[in-house]
Amino acid sequence: MNLTDGTILVTGAEGFIGSHLVEALVRRGSNVRAMVLYNSFNSWGWLDSIDPAVRDRVEIVMSDVRDPGAVEEAVTGCRVIFHLAALIAIPYSYRAPDSYVDTNVRGTLNIVQAARKLGVEKVVHTSTSEVYGSAKYVPIDEAHPLQPQSPYSASKIAADQMALSFFHAFKTPVAVCRPFNTFGPRQSNRAVIPTVITQIASGARTIRLGSTEPRRDFTYAEDTAEGMIAVAESDATVGRTVNLGTGFDASIGETVGMISEIMGAEVEIETDPQRVRPEGSEVDRLCADNRLARELTGWEPELAGPEGLREGLSRTIDWFTDPANLALYKADQYVV
Repeated sequence: MNLTDGTILVTGAEGFIGSHLVEALVRRGSNVRAMVLYNSFNSWGWLDSIDPAVRDRVEIVMSDVRDPGAVEEAVTGCRVIFHLAALIAIPYSYRAPDSYVDTNVRGTLNIVQAARKLGVEKVVHTSTSEVYGSAKYVPIDEAHPLQPQSPYSASKIAADQMALSFFHAFKTPVAVCRPFNTFGPRQSNRAVIPTVITQIASGARTIRLGSTEPRRDFTYAEDTAEGMIAVAESDATVGRTVNLGTGFDASIGETVGMISEIMGAEVEIETDPQRVRPEGSEVDRLCADNRLARELTGWEPELAGPEGLREGLSRTIDWFTDPANLALYKADQYVV
């Protein structure tokens, strides 16, 4: 599928991964319609801060995936949908699970309903590696059991299945991409890598974190965006779920050590109880088997293995330690 023909809709375009995806699409010549969550401040999220030469080529639509009429209006005239709009903060899902069902499940239903009605040629629905829960085996392939260890994870499992049900029932051309732990510039401070970097950059040498034993497959944001585009371009991904990860995992503690080494800081880690997940909810290990992505799309991450992680962290540190960017974050406060 050629993504330079027609209009491409990106929901959740104002977010961390969404903004990187918009940039990648525009730079390859796509005509992008960016759907951002309506707000009275006329804020376009991270799209406000991207290169103006890129942003000026994007059609901004303020809307809400929870509203089926608004979704249908946004989808009208689009050939392809990248559906990223979701509530993703795991800790907040413990407090407000209803909102995760409304946004993640019903929002996805609204997207695929509109896609079916309007004859969209491809829907790329964004999942998460959190749906796998703690690995029963590694690397984790797409056949791994799904284990809802948080309300967030449960809502994403339901959203994935809703999207795929439209493929099975109505032949709606849906593909599910399943990114592992994406990191990079613009990520929320609730995520572990930004919270470590911003604490160190703000002068802290005692870093407050949750559990440090869990292992994660950290995937750089630009690699995730390119993987999503590859899933959209491949006809072989219709009706399939495709992992997007590097196949290399590191513990939170090891990652903190790498960050502190790059930043030239000696740090100690202090456990912050409010950052620790409830017993039974922590996901101990995530490490992707990305063979299916390679087979179906030819995609491989540019930054992989220990050296790839180090390079991605260096790029991320460079962005966060820019004073203008660091000022956007409250390093001394825990963001749920």
